[in-house]
Amino acid sequence: MKAIFEAIAFLFEEILFIPLNMLRELGASNWFAANAFNWLFLMIGFAGLFYWLRQLKKFNDNNEEDFDSTSHSFL
Repeated sequence: MKAIFEAIAFLFEEILFIPLNMLRELGASNWFAANAFNWLFLMIGFAGLFYWLRQLKKFNDNNEEDFDSTSHSFL
């Protein structure tokens, strides 16, 4: 049973973390390239935020929003 857990540890530590270890080593020379995953997730988050705000504006312009105080049960 111990060998199974050691195999799982080897898989995660030595094989699956190779790209992240390369990014860590790259961090000393080029900060922007080392944080490429962060930049990617940040751009995806901003795209989702702008899409959401555009949809809110569209529904607000069509007067589809229910502004009654009884529209939600928790109010």
